[in-house]
Amino acid sequence: MCQKQCRDENGFKCHLTSESHQRQLLLFADNPDEYIDTFSRDFKDGYCELLNRRFGSKRVQCNVVYQEYIHDKDHIHMNSTQWETLTEFVKWLGREGIAKVDETEKGWYVQYIERTPEAIERQKNQDKKEKMTLDDEEKTAAFIEKQIQKAAAEEKLKPQVEYTELQRENEEDKVTLKLGITKKKEEPVKNPQNNALATFKVPESRTKVDKLGSSAVKRKSALEEIREMEEQKKAKLEKEKETVSHWLHKDIVVKIITKKLGDKYYKKKAFVKEVVDRYGAVIKVIDSGAKLKVDQDHLETVIPAIGKPVLLLKGVKRGYEGDLVEVNQKTFSCSVKLTEGHLRGETLHNIPYEDVSKLYVP
Repeated sequence: MCQKQCRDENGFKCHLTSESHQRQLLLFADNPDEYIDTFSRDFKDGYCELLNRRFGSKRVQCNVVYQEYIHDKDHIHMNSTQWETLTEFVKWLGREGIAKVDETEKGWYVQYIERTPEAIERQKNQDKKEKMTLDDEEKTAAFIEKQIQKAAAEEKLKPQVEYTELQRENEEDKVTLKLGITKKKEEPVKNPQNNALATFKVPESRTKVDKLGSSAVKRKSALEEIREMEEQKKAKLEKEKETVSHWLHKDIVVKIITKKLGDKYYKKKAFVKEVVDRYGAVIKVIDSGAKLKVDQDHLETVIPAIGKPVLLLKGVKRGYEGDLVEVNQKTFSCSVKLTEGHLRGETLHNIPYEDVSKLYVP
């Protein structure tokens, strides 16, 4: 209520007997619920804003976020809110649907649920894509089931053949086989000069290979084709999942594109001193020398002048250094000549702006 920080125990005792403290107590006694609700709302907003800005939608231990929150000297103390402990506050976040919470042996973990229009639209598109995938799988499963039922019905319609043992009426009778080989007479060609193809004989070995080849190549059944299509779809989905989404790298120049850090840092250039959990970084502003801890969503890459050193941030050549050779503003891409590794001297073309950034040189 008093928003005062006392130096020591004696200063606190003097403050308790002061007129300003007594006046604040009277104001609080008139409407205690309003003040507690205000402090609780401010504490919740500060905690959630730090959780969203610092960790995004990642799962993190709740005490880690709280320790960073209380580093600010102007933070709202928890003893002035409606929650007595951090555990009660985290449970309340879970009940209100603000974050996902779960308890483990190491303590309570919290994961922020984004409510921005962009996040909601992105989640809708993801759900729509998953629904379309499930619909295709259901259609394929129904088609396979229909083919199986059809094959079972055709199997039932086939006449069943009963096989019996060979029985002789008279055991003294002998079975004899006569094999007669008769040569087919070749008809003489009337005019061999007029028919040039008639005198040409195809080699016997080639005809055998053609017969074997034509019989060996069998037509695929409908079930085999469906299985191949399903395997191709699964391989495509797995390849999309394996796409790397993080691009931060140490010693690259970046630009701050968020206003949450203040107008004095907006559009300022900095370089990455340290990468934290792949998606976060400790950066140092080049102009002022201030150090900040930000998420990669609040940064963008910087394309230098032609001939300056750059660093590749994505793909199999991530971490390779090179020199900027060409910039294509129409396709938002550039060309880089590698300066290290076994591919030194090779020039890579059509590299998107977001896959390369300027290398920081002190």
